[in-house]
Amino acid sequence: MKKIGILFGRENTFPWAFIERVNEKEGKDIIAEPVSIDRVMQGRPTEYAVIIDRISQDVPFYRAYLKNAALTGTAVINNPFWWSADEKFFNNCLAKHVGVPVPETALLPSKEHPDDTTAESFRNLKMPMAWGEMFDEIGFPAYMKPHSGGGWKSVYRVKDSDDLWVKHSETEQLVMMLQEEILFDDYFRCYCIGQRDVRIMPYEPRNPHHLRYAAEMQTQGPAAKKLLATIHDYVLRLNDALGYDFNTVEFAVRDGIPYAIDFCNPAPDADVNSVGQENFDWVVEAAANMAIRRAKANKAGKMNLTWGTFMANSVAGEGMTPPEAKAAAKKTAAPRKKKD
Repeated sequence: MKKIGILFGRENTFPWAFIERVNEKEGKDIIAEPVSIDRVMQGRPTEYAVIIDRISQDVPFYRAYLKNAALTGTAVINNPFWWSADEKFFNNCLAKHVGVPVPETALLPSKEHPDDTTAESFRNLKMPMAWGEMFDEIGFPAYMKPHSGGGWKSVYRVKDSDDLWVKHSETEQLVMMLQEEILFDDYFRCYCIGQRDVRIMPYEPRNPHHLRYAAEMQTQGPAAKKLLATIHDYVLRLNDALGYDFNTVEFAVRDGIPYAIDFCNPAPDADVNSVGQENFDWVVEAAANMAIRRAKANKAGKMNLTWGTFMANSVAGEGMTPPEAKAAAKKTAAPRKKKD
């Protein structure tokens, strides 16, 4: 018998629905249950063929446990090695590399020196930096946000350079990004499960949290169908490159062009009270199917992680120029399914 475990914290609706659905579909040769940890010894395997990780971003002990589990044969979703190294500025760079539009973005040094450093640690950093040139490329108003991390923590809208420096003084040791503001006509949040199943959901980030999925989506007409097909393609392209099996991607649409705004959410919201019943049912079913596939494919004692095309090509020593990246994404992606 193979076990699928789910590692979670305070959330309640998704984990239990996921466990129930897997056991309804299998329940004999494959079962699902909450992960139970009573000891963690180096190099020793867990009892799970698959673990769905919903909490280790907040609990370093769990992250270390999952890396050991992955090394000894568990298919951890999402890959804890890549997730530990991932950050938003790099993701933007990679998005451009695979042909997905993103807002123009610049990287800003931290306001305060990191611990155990002095001014001498920054001899290679030219001061003043080319602030005027960067500001001209980004434009104002703009958004300033941490280059790594999730949620809307320490996110600022800045109206001009003076406003930027006032707000930057509050960021302490955070490395920040300055990002072009996209005044959008439409906004979408998209689940991507197993790098093959995509759920495109209209989303209004300016609404209170419980009403953000209450927006409506125009699906009729050639322009709407073309937009949704493009978003569907971009979602798969990004997740193929990043190697995530459970993720959400957000797009702001300006003048008919979808810009990827946020696409590193490896433990995305899946609570029925916020995403709504139809989206909840979809993600439970897609996640259950994906976990069952991964459990059946699991080879004991082998590496069963998913690595994206960026990492796979890097390890193979194959450079990826943007055209090559596009071709790789098309070649390695699972067959495209019809958009929702």
